[in-house]
Amino acid sequence: MAGSRGVVIAALFANGAIAILKFIGFLLTASPSMLSETYHSISDTGNQVFLLIGLRFGGREADRQHPFGYGKAQFFYAFLVSVFLFGIAGWESLKHGYHVLTHGGTEAGGAIEFLGFSYEPVFGFDLFYVNVAVLLAAIVFESWAFKKAWAEMRRQMAENDWGGIREAFRKTSDVTTLTALTEDTIALLGLIVALVGITLARVFDEPLFDAAGALVIGAMLMVFAVALAWENKRLILGESLPQDEERKLRAIVTDREEVDRIVDFRTVYFGPERIVVSADVEFAPGFQGGDLDAIITEIEEEMKAANTSVRTVYIEPEV
Repeated sequence: MAGSRGVVIAALFANGAIAILKFIGFLLTASPSMLSETYHSISDTGNQVFLLIGLRFGGREADRQHPFGYGKAQFFYAFLVSVFLFGIAGWESLKHGYHVLTHGGTEAGGAIEFLGFSYEPVFGFDLFYVNVAVLLAAIVFESWAFKKAWAEMRRQMAENDWGGIREAFRKTSDVTTLTALTEDTIALLGLIVALVGITLARVFDEPLFDAAGALVIGAMLMVFAVALAWENKRLILGESLPQDEERKLRAIVTDREEVDRIVDFRTVYFGPERIVVSADVEFAPGFQGGDLDAIITEIEEEMKAANTSVRTVYIEPEV
């Protein structure tokens, strides 16, 4: 929990600083592209706020209304982030890039309407150098946030013995860190694409490169947003542990000499790193009363020791 919160706070400060830098660039140049990027960073900053709200609610203790706790709140708010990432940042970037591209790439600099006012740049700064300075500064801030998120994900990969980022993406229940890492990755790639686009536009005196960069960024945002939404959907619906992880927990039960067989075995995530296990177990004849209670307690403790995410175990003896 503490690691996830640190990752989100780092991303929040980075995105907030980047939004301010881009807005200053817009004020100096009146560039519509920089205004669009400002909206993008504001959207990312808002997303981090949603993740922090999810962490706060997800950390609440179980009560009568929510006997398994509020852990799934993090899944819900991370899902909202994926929707906003798709619907605001991705779609607006794609639409803006398409608009400029279809108008010959001529929308750059000059007067612009902002909040009902017609705005002219006050200073005669060169649009290209202002944008390069802002993008390079943004890369520095975003790299810092990415480093924090990547360190936390690597810690989880080592702790769970995951083979790589693809396995971690498929198996992790810490959607907060996953979302922050994905956003930081997209943001870094987007900044690089934007830098390449405006540089090519300058070198070849062809503004269509800038518009094409906006199109690529928008499409990339939407693709990653869909992937994030899919990952959160599986957890909101109550996905079980991956087969290999569940098999280890089943083996703890079946390896006991007091157990004849497992009648039913179920696992489900009720929050990041919060697993509930329920098993119907048929025990060998002769085990009952106090002996059976002690055996069940031992099995529960073994499961929790084998997987630190297991918080609650229900074992029902079958006759």
